[in-house]
Parts: sequence; structure tokens; C-alpha cells
Amino acid sequence: MSLHREKQVSSEMKFDGRLIKVTFDVADVNGKEAWREVVHHPGASAIVVIDDKGCIVMERQFRYALDRGLLEIPAGKLDGAEDPLHCAKRELEEETGYKASEWIPLGTIATSPGFCNELIHLYVAKGLSKGETNWDDDEYVELEYYTFEELMDAIRKEEIKDAKTLAALALAMPYLK
Repeated sequence: MSLHREKQVSSEMKFDGRLIKVTFDVADVNGKEAWREVVHHPGASAIVVIDDKGCIVMERQFRYALDRGLLEIPAGKLDGAEDPLHCAKRELEEETGYKASEWIPLGTIATSPGFCNELIHLYVAKGLSKGETNWDDDEYVELEYYTFEELMDAIRKEEIKDAKTLAALALAMPYLK
């Protein structure tokens, strides 16, 4: 079975923000017009950080859209056409103060492909050395350290809700035990 590719007929910018853009598109689907609302995001990198004791470095930060704090892996958006690994290294140091000597790519995930083009590039970082954090003015992060067993327990209790974190931890399993 061949997958039919939808062809864009028109696109109208509805919102042009600092982080995202939203368009209202019309697509040709098998000769019929269909509407598509699309959130355009620059993409991001996210990192499963493993310290020299085998603990996973997690971040707890408040997420305004959900009105609650979430437990997540370090991550951040790509700046323009930035290389995803460069982004991961920059975000790791900015958010945690760590630098890593070993980087293992885990692949790329599409966060919400039904309406958003965001892709997140996932990595494992090991061989840590401590530097200094450099948070954005509107960012505050609390670092927490978890053993593999503690993280699995937190997932079972649904204390980790963030999709990129869940996907990255699943892909990083061979490096976590």
C-alpha cells in the first residue's frame, strides 16, 4: 500500500511568536481540500545525563502551560540552523553546569506530528565535568539525581509526564543499567 502524500495548496500565517509560528493551511488530499493547522517549532535537543555514579541527572522546573512543576531531562531549542549535538552540549552546560566527554545519539522523535513539526534530537551524555550554569533570565531549574530503579518507580507512579523524557529514557535503557 502506498501512502498518499498531501500537497499544500495554501498557507496563511495566523501567529508569529518568539518560539512558535502557527499557520492555517489547505492541503490537497486525494483531490479534495482539507484544512490543517500547523505549529512550526525550530526543533530541540534533549539529553539523558549519566553521572560517574550511574545516576541520571534530572531537572525539575515549572511549566506554565500545565501550571505545575515537571521532572524532565535537560533540553532546549535549536537556535536557527544550529547542529543538534552543538545544541545539546550548549543546553547541558547552560542548564546543569556539566560538560560531557562522551555523547551517544539516540535518534530523533516527533513530539506531536498531528499538528506540530517539532523534532527533538535525543542523546546520552557521560563523562561529566562540572562547570557553571547559565540559565536564561526566565528559567529556573532544580537538579535532582536518580538511580535507574528510582526513575523506573517514578515512571510507574506517573510522576514523569514529559513525553521527550519518557521516550529518551526508553531509548537510553542499554546505557542506564
